[in-house]
Amino acid sequence: MNILAFDIETIPDVATGRRLHGLDGLSDKDVAQVMFAKRREQTGESDFLRHHLHRVVAISAVLRADESLRVWSLGEPDSTEAELIRRFYDGIARYTPTLVSWNGGGFDLPVLHYRALLHGVSAPRYWDTGEDDRDFKWNNYLSRFHARHTDLMDVLSGYQPRAVAPLDEIAQMIGLPGKLGMHGSEVWNQYQAGKIGEIRDYCETDALNTYLIYLRFELIRGNLDEAGWKRESDLVRKTLRDAAKPHLNTFLDAWK
Repeated sequence: MNILAFDIETIPDVATGRRLHGLDGLSDKDVAQVMFAKRREQTGESDFLRHHLHRVVAISAVLRADESLRVWSLGEPDSTEAELIRRFYDGIARYTPTLVSWNGGGFDLPVLHYRALLHGVSAPRYWDTGEDDRDFKWNNYLSRFHARHTDLMDVLSGYQPRAVAPLDEIAQMIGLPGKLGMHGSEVWNQYQAGKIGEIRDYCETDALNTYLIYLRFELIRGNLDEAGWKRESDLVRKTLRDAAKPHLNTFLDAWK
């Protein structure tokens, strides 16, 4: 069984914001400020934009396939959003993996749906609910209660909104590094400063935290025994050591 743990990073979709609010002539920074202000008017406090107003700038993944493990960010730092999304769905078509996320059902996947709609990215394997593959009728990527997409935050909370927890805190609770380098709320500022490489690195560490929590989840539900969990964890450590990248070395150093 192939496993793909993933995470996305987003910034305001200023192009759509400019059209919706008639903001021609304003800079991207100023358009984003208007979008944030209008969102605060709607919520009374939060300026976190609605899903369809997010633009994807990074998608990072941990792929466990056959005997290998890979940690990377899709595309290149200068790849277009359409290319990133196309690569994501192409990976699903190629590997038919179990998708693993933290709040992917509540955020990452709906954002990807809207952006695929914008760019016209075809993904028949992802959208299949049994029309092409009968097995997908009972286990597909779209149903909240199917395991082909396992949203760890949703599952571990027992699908109770009052019981959800942040990825960072659960990761640290079980001895993982948690958030490193930045926080999601800082991505827009980092992007404006041209730090897309740092954003991709940060996204990779979030995907790593998610994958390692998934290994613990596999342990508690009996799909891995202690020896299997240790073997899979050791493979992650070896993969990060062999990669010899500064942000992955920092993750290793912080991993208790």
